Amino acid sequence: MYENADHFVAPPARPAGRPGLSRVAAAGVAAAVLGASALVGRRNAPDDAHPAIRRWYGRLRKPGFTPPDAVFGAVWPMLETGLAVGAYRLLRRPGGPARDAALGLWLVNAAMVGGWTEVFFRRRDLDAGAAAAGAMVATGVGYAAAASRVDRVAAATAVPFAAWLGFAALLAERVRERNRA
Repeated sequence: MYENADHFVAPPARPAGRPGLSRVAAAGVAAAVLGASALVGRRNAPDDAHPAIRRWYGRLRKPGFTPPDAVFGAVWPMLETGLAVGAYRLLRRPGGPARDAALGLWLVNAAMVGGWTEVFFRRRDLDAGAAAAGAMVATGVGYAAAASRVDRVAAATAVPFAAWLGFAALLAERVRERNRA
């Protein structure tokens, strides 16, 4: 309430929009979507469970700035935790065009993370992998920007993700260049 000359006036009401999801529902949606993406990514990982993919990836000529495999294994859980926190916060907010746009870009990114591994590792398509990595940078930055209009914490959790995507896109492009048939 604030004072207006002679009397108190209620502050202007915020548009209600659709209510946000409950805590349990928001956590469930974030976990289910990112879990599905992680399962697809895991299915295509160049690790001991997939020796043919591991051998193929090991034979690729990579730039000197390629991190050791253990770095990838450590980075992705942190990035996915950030994405989960961001999605949870967005899902808890009232629905509306800004929130829905941010969530749409979040979903696109979750799908692209799993999809990229399918293209790059399973199909061994370095051209499409590099192109998809570049597209992921654009959608990752778009997600961070869209989330910033709804929830600053959600946007902040997207920044490391977008930065890693930029690095990964550069790496994918250099691998593609060094391994042209």
